[in-house]
Amino acid sequence: MLELVAHGLTNRAVGERLFISEKTVSVHLSRAMAKLGASGRAEAVALAHSRGLLAPRD
Repeated sequence: MLELVAHGLTNRAVGERLFISEKTVSVHLSRAMAKLGASGRAEAVALAHSRGLLAPRD
């Protein structure tokens, strides 16, 4: 899910791609941010990338 967020997709767009609701995306993203210690989407993506949790971008 963070990979889709890293590509700039909104919660709604992520939900459509994963066939889940926008609210479910929001809940999962909030939990991921908490686990990473991030205060926002961009910080979560940056932390996940720096920790090797995301595939390198092309």
